[in-house]
Amino acid sequence: MLVALALKMATTAGVVVLACLVVERTGPVVGAMIATLPVSAGPAYAFLAMEHGPGFIADSALASMAALAATSVFVTVYAWLARDHGLAASIGAAVLAWLAVAAGLRALALGLPAAATLNLALFLAGQFLVRDWRRAPLAPRRPPSRWDIPIRAAAAMALVALVLVIGRLLGPRAAGLAALAPVVMTSLGILLYPRLGGAGAAAVLANTLPGMLGNSVAVAVLHLTAVPLGSTPALLLALAICVAWNGAITAWQRWR
Repeated sequence: MLVALALKMATTAGVVVLACLVVERTGPVVGAMIATLPVSAGPAYAFLAMEHGPGFIADSALASMAALAATSVFVTVYAWLARDHGLAASIGAAVLAWLAVAAGLRALALGLPAAATLNLALFLAGQFLVRDWRRAPLAPRRPPSRWDIPIRAAAAMALVALVLVIGRLLGPRAAGLAALAPVVMTSLGILLYPRLGGAGAAAVLANTLPGMLGNSVAVAVLHLTAVPLGSTPALLLALAICVAWNGAITAWQRWR
């Protein structure tokens, strides 16, 4: 558990810091695509695969679809509020929305067709609601200090530790939800707000929605292939889907 905790804390901190730096230099799309790569969920699933069999991974992947559906709501709520409200109100409401949706979907225990349909519906609704906010100007409000990167990394690692401990205490049924908890999104929402302002932070998170749809596809494939292929090939296939999906979105946006 300690090794898993340290690895996931380090990888999540790395991707949050990298995404923040990329956002400030290139714009919201590339940073959002980096943020939605499975660098946080990947280590969690790798350690789950070491401790449990393919059946457990398949069941956890189905639970992760509920987490991703809830994260679409998280992003939409944050983007709606961050433009005109403070950081505490925006991130607090988004986290509460995620918890409510994730808990409700976990209680419903949806099968794959229903979970996939719900993910698509929430993605389309979110895309429609934040369609005008994805291209906000990202001029930093203040120059960076030497403490920016350490503070960003420490905040991300603290959130990862909290999520992993909660997931561990709640048992294996919560593993899928904990693995896809919006740790990176929460970190970005908190860390980008003071640097870019509410409109800039909202634009970055709004651009993560297409990447999260790719995550849903990857998790669905993981659910279907974990038992017939084995945990390791199924995880590698899911990773390849995420990388290819986000790469295609980035290339498409640059071409446009």
